Amino acid sequence: MKKIIIALSLALVAGGSFTMSAQFNLKKVAQAGAKTVQALTLSDEQMAAYCKESVEWMDKNNPVTPADSPYTQRLARLTEGITDADGIPLNFKVYDVIDVNAFACPDGSVRVFSSLMDIMNDDELMGIIGHEIGHVMKRHSKNAFKNELMTGALKDAIASTGGKAAALTESQLGTLGSSLIGAKYSQKQEKEADNCGYDFLVAHGRNPWGMVMAFEKFQNMEGSNGSKSSYFSKMFSSHPETKARIEAMTARCQKDGIERPAAEEPAAE
Repeated sequence: MKKIIIALSLALVAGGSFTMSAQFNLKKVAQAGAKTVQALTLSDEQMAAYCKESVEWMDKNNPVTPADSPYTQRLARLTEGITDADGIPLNFKVYDVIDVNAFACPDGSVRVFSSLMDIMNDDELMGIIGHEIGHVMKRHSKNAFKNELMTGALKDAIASTGGKAAALTESQLGTLGSSLIGAKYSQKQEKEADNCGYDFLVAHGRNPWGMVMAFEKFQNMEGSNGSKSSYFSKMFSSHPETKARIEAMTARCQKDGIERPAAEEPAAE
């Protein structure tokens, strides 16, 4: 609010007087600033409550594969023993949808789309999961979620309660869900998630070459048919950067003396 007060003082000195219209507009600016301040004061507990509600809404509104599904069983086998990331408890589910995508939420909820599983072998799929968990561990997903809470109707809903957790409408929950699924990160954040995901995979006995192989597969898929999967579009902002990230992860694997696994076909579901 300090900046708003300073701006008002300078305007008074420069203009001497205000029209009713100018006063009204400045009042709106001040109110908007107050809402932003209130949104910024959300506690971690309130953030967690919003995230939990959003994940529950997505699980309710997307076809989650049942426990006896080959998709569910494969994901459970691949993630066996992986229970937390830097103290954040992890849980895994599969959405049976045609989009090629995967995402991880600030609360540790990891959601993998069945169509992604169809085109990735086990190492590649774990490479993607490791990268997404990297975003959680580096708090990228948390910051992206907070930014979403601070915009539009969500900001107004929070501000109207004086900064307390507000009840969200179905539409607002849908907006939050879409932001979690389609969250885009800066090139710096993607590189950080690559390296954090690499360390996470190694620490849990998984082969980090899977990340390289997954990146290569996406790159080859795009080059062959000119189309981009949702996941490729989300992760890679430019071709040169994709190449550099592949080279960086390859160099780490080679430096650590980790053997690249043979390229296998995706597991049949």
